[in-house]
Amino acid sequence: MPSRAKNTPYLVSIKTLGPAKTPSPLPYCRFVSDEQKVRVRLSPEELEDAKDGDAVFEAAGPRSHIYFDSAKVKAAIVTCGGLCPGINDVIRAIVMEAHHNYNLAAILGIRFGLQGFIPGYGHEVVELTPQNVSDIHQFGGTMLGSSRGPQPPEDIVDALERLNIGVLFIIGGDGTMKAAMRISEEVEKRGTKIAIIGIPKTIDNDINLVTSSFGFDTAVEKAAEAIRCAHTEALGVLNGIGLVKVMGRESGFIAAQSTLALKEVNYVLVPEDPFQLHGEHGLLPALEKRLSDRHHAVIVVAEGAGQHLLAQTAQTDASGNPVLADITGLLTDEIGRYLGERGIPHTLKNIDPSYIIRSVPANANDRVYCGFLGQFAVHAAMAGKTGMVVSKLYGRYVHLPLELVTRRRKKLNLSTDYWRAVLESTGQFSVSPMHEDSDLRCDM
Repeated sequence: MPSRAKNTPYLVSIKTLGPAKTPSPLPYCRFVSDEQKVRVRLSPEELEDAKDGDAVFEAAGPRSHIYFDSAKVKAAIVTCGGLCPGINDVIRAIVMEAHHNYNLAAILGIRFGLQGFIPGYGHEVVELTPQNVSDIHQFGGTMLGSSRGPQPPEDIVDALERLNIGVLFIIGGDGTMKAAMRISEEVEKRGTKIAIIGIPKTIDNDINLVTSSFGFDTAVEKAAEAIRCAHTEALGVLNGIGLVKVMGRESGFIAAQSTLALKEVNYVLVPEDPFQLHGEHGLLPALEKRLSDRHHAVIVVAEGAGQHLLAQTAQTDASGNPVLADITGLLTDEIGRYLGERGIPHTLKNIDPSYIIRSVPANANDRVYCGFLGQFAVHAAMAGKTGMVVSKLYGRYVHLPLELVTRRRKKLNLSTDYWRAVLESTGQFSVSPMHEDSDLRCDM
């Protein structure tokens, strides 16, 4: 993002393949021009600046003139990384928009992530039509399959050229968007006219400048169901403890939001807040007091919380992420040891709904959101936009450059009213006091 003079907003530009000269084939529409901008006030870290300021983004939506001769262009869709509610909804929305409104020559589905571009894996390409995607939104997962791990951008662009693809839609998380940026750079280096459009997907809700990623609403809804069950289990016995583990490698958004959705949580543990087990602000003394007062407790923990308390390995997964140590195993052992030493009888139920949460179909709100993302992605591609993602930013759909969304991972800001509301809901101020001097500045 370019530097700016004082009080001058950032102007965020989007790359294009060339001038859009062909009248849009859309039969009815309220067109959006490139001059139509969305102005948003962002935090210093989002701007990478010394102070808060405004940024001006290109509004998403159909253009009156498009770059491609849509009836002669082929598109491809690929899904990468972990599962998330709503992937099939996005695929369906792209196919329906591209076929019915732009009459694309063909839409191809790349099987099993970026591996599908590499001949050595032997994955067949599938043609996507309104008929074979008509009901996929009723199911979780991705009809195309997925995979993790990098593939050479040169090989991917080779495959795009062999398939005569004019537009590539890439659905995935932070690592996938970084791969999309490298693919876009390789396309630009070759001077090839291929539009690269990302649709950000992460159940952790941790992509920079994406206010809420698709599937997050569904994930919170399902996590809240697990928390309700944990609360019921905890109430059923003397000194019952319900321990619920949810997704969240580096960001605790699901844990925080599901805690707010269901007011039965007493402690929420997130990666951004390095809690302690013992001492003045220790979880275990606070839990002991809670059981003495109320005889039950519910703890929600994000999978990446408490890693500072565990022995770390140098292992990484296929996406290059550090392999997380088992926080729930540590908590189960430490709680049992601490209460046992004090002669406090208890029953702990450990509930891990993580893979159920990410595998279910999207709920109604996420389905609507996915529909908009798919449609806006097609509009952007047809207008010749490239090296970008389509996203909802504080209620407005905008075009964001890949360079910007991959700059950092979004995290909970422990100094905001949002986190204060979480602490007020749980009452865990003794364990997680407000962080007035926190360095984290990204709001929910």
